Amino acid sequence: MSDRTSDRAGDIATVTKLVEEFLAEYPPDTTDDRELRGARYDAGLAFLHFDKGFGGLGMDSSLTTLAERMFLDAGCVDWNSRNVIGLGMAAATLHTHGTDEQRAKYLRPLFTGEEIWCQLFSEPGAGSDLAGLATRAIPDGENYIVNGQKIWTSLGHIARRGLLVARTDPEQPKHRGLTYFVLDMTLPGVDVRALRQLTGQAEFNEVYLTDVAVPAADMLGKVGDGWRVAMTTLMNERVAIGRRGGGRNYGPIRYALDAYEEAAAEGRADPTDRDRLMSLWAKVEAARLTNLRASEQAGKKAPGPEGSIAKLQFAELNKAVMEFAVDMHGDDAMLIDDYTFSRPDHSSGTGGQPDPRKAYLRSLANSIEGGTSEIMRNILGERVLGLPGEPRTDRDLPWKDVPRS
Repeated sequence: MSDRTSDRAGDIATVTKLVEEFLAEYPPDTTDDRELRGARYDAGLAFLHFDKGFGGLGMDSSLTTLAERMFLDAGCVDWNSRNVIGLGMAAATLHTHGTDEQRAKYLRPLFTGEEIWCQLFSEPGAGSDLAGLATRAIPDGENYIVNGQKIWTSLGHIARRGLLVARTDPEQPKHRGLTYFVLDMTLPGVDVRALRQLTGQAEFNEVYLTDVAVPAADMLGKVGDGWRVAMTTLMNERVAIGRRGGGRNYGPIRYALDAYEEAAAEGRADPTDRDRLMSLWAKVEAARLTNLRASEQAGKKAPGPEGSIAKLQFAELNKAVMEFAVDMHGDDAMLIDDYTFSRPDHSSGTGGQPDPRKAYLRSLANSIEGGTSEIMRNILGERVLGLPGEPRTDRDLPWKDVPRS
């Protein structure tokens, strides 16, 4: 056995022992969830790859995945969809770019679920071209006065904190004049409005910012450093979205397996359906394993292009899997009884809904949110395959001189 293999085996044994001892002291069935998560953070078992004192133990990022699976298997509450922005994107951004004071202020309540987070990036005129955003932040003493509009803000209606990118210098080219802030969603001037989806749900929102005074102390990174900080968020977002499918035979593919078994039992499935299902299952499993590798790159450095692969695969496969599940329901798939308006307290981005027909409708957004499939293909073409990039005529123009619709 090599020294590296031996060291990893030792780390796994150490984490396993720490988690088992923790669960013995805080049994999930008799311990309040928030108390358990707070104690877990204090023990360094929240984000094992983070620094000591900030929810981690400075270990390899893959060990965080191991610990999380052990806690879930023991019956702990799964917060991954309840605070998907916080756990999947904000935590890594705060740990990478935040000061010790900011990390101490935000990371613990983020992990316990006391504070839900949202992402304030996209705008009506700046979706795929995030660097073209127009929301302005103007310095005013110890604050920045922010005005603008954000859109497609998941969980904005229940979020206490938001990840905000705003333009601080319109004289600079679009990528250079951005600054990144943590926004307190309870500040005066923050107006959250529901966006109703095909399913009747409104997990998305549009957010209007009118003369919002954001403390300069809530800036992440430096003035004009917003694009670099945002890249950390976006790369972790793609990994987070890609891994939403969960473990083997979990998530959307579970819908497909159950639908096929029901159809086969009723004599409505044929060998071509079985072949189609097995092809989808193999692709989903390959994507799951690819994302495990991408997750291991997360942590103290930005994830690599594996995150874009995982996100692209998730989006396209999720739509195909849910389409298969709907097909297996036959004529009943054409009817949905209830489109009642609701504002959920979690993200249903994986199609995590009891009705597979609604899950299919929700899956149609997967190829848009978190970076469109077209953008993911551009990233992979340029950064992995080394293909020529698309012409970018506005790269060095001041933002104020860039034509906008």
